[in-house]
Amino acid sequence: MQEATAPDFAPLMATLLDALAETRSTEEALHEVDRHRRLIVPDSIFSIQQNVTTANDPEGEILLRRFYSSEAARYPVNGIKRKTPGPWTACLFLHGRVFVGEGEEALERHFDDHAQMRRQGLRRVLNVPMLQGPLCFATFNVFGTRAHWLPQEILAIRWLALAAARWVPVQPGLAYRLAGADRATSMEA
Repeated sequence: MQEATAPDFAPLMATLLDALAETRSTEEALHEVDRHRRLIVPDSIFSIQQNVTTANDPEGEILLRRFYSSEAARYPVNGIKRKTPGPWTACLFLHGRVFVGEGEEALERHFDDHAQMRRQGLRRVLNVPMLQGPLCFATFNVFGTRAHWLPQEILAIRWLALAAARWVPVQPGLAYRLAGADRATSMEA
């Protein structure tokens, strides 16, 4: 019996980088990233949440505004949500690490809108912090219908986030303060 091999996404990433080199607008670039995301994880939806937190927002809260959405009818661009302190905010905004959530229980623990996700059949999430130094200025988010991520999917999505980052501006006046942060992680842009 022949063993199944993991898909090689490297040629797809090279194609994306070539396409982005010819792109002239943010909208065009993010549609190209989205097109490639659909090839990597066809059973998924995708968004970019821009961090729009300012020094005037409550300490410990992160204010996010949807900058891009593959499902704009359900998750409109410019939709706003507040995230309060927890493992998800610490992972992305304090430590600058990728968040991998698998299974409906993980979505329920970390997302207020988990019931809506369940109705859409979403069962996994990958959130990649878009960083400028230690400052997380946006999150690159992919939600899928299978329960588990494959390692090559995680790597390919991280590449997509890196490719998309140059098209997502840092919000002027961006500032946030999280419990457990030191001077280097309580940031202002």
